[in-house]
Amino acid sequence: MKDAATPRRRGRPSRTETEAAPATRDRILDAAREEFSERGYEKTSVRGIAKAAGVDSALVHHYFGTKEQVFEAAIEVAFAPALAAPTAVEDGPLDTVGERLTRFLLGIWENPTTRTPLLAIVRSAVNNETAAAVFRRLVAAQLLRRIAGRLDLPDAELRAELAAAQLVGVAMLRYVIKVEPLASADVERIVERVAPVVQGHLTAP
Repeated sequence: MKDAATPRRRGRPSRTETEAAPATRDRILDAAREEFSERGYEKTSVRGIAKAAGVDSALVHHYFGTKEQVFEAAIEVAFAPALAAPTAVEDGPLDTVGERLTRFLLGIWENPTTRTPLLAIVRSAVNNETAAAVFRRLVAAQLLRRIAGRLDLPDAELRAELAAAQLVGVAMLRYVIKVEPLASADVERIVERVAPVVQGHLTAP
């Protein structure tokens, strides 16, 4: 927390602030994720992110630019665990890829540490087209195309998108909307039911 006796200067960041870039940047991203999670994209402002991070709003613009760019950077960091999903396709035989991918992605949602920022991302994307466009761009470029590139099958991109749609739908109902009995069902039972469907999307003739 910034010492109250040292007022924050307005305007461009100082050399000292610039040299502290990695720590400051991380603090801004942490604050951004909290703000987007609590307020959603529409009600979050660069000024609010700066206040939560204990920095001047000019510093947020200096590191990230617009609110959209802050959101994209925050998503990329929070979404990083899910970006390892293509490895789940690669590591092991193709006839069991549905179970590996389902188990991997549901595991990310089951972990409270990784679930919280994902909830912020999904809620913002559902309620705001700008946030949705950022989310689509990130998911398409960094996740779906990477998975499709490992399938070596006809319509690989469509297959990857259908598999993702299946898993995102389950995640929405279980973790965001919390529809019962899905919300409280044992995760292993969900994997047992969903994995064959995902497998079909990815590898069925």
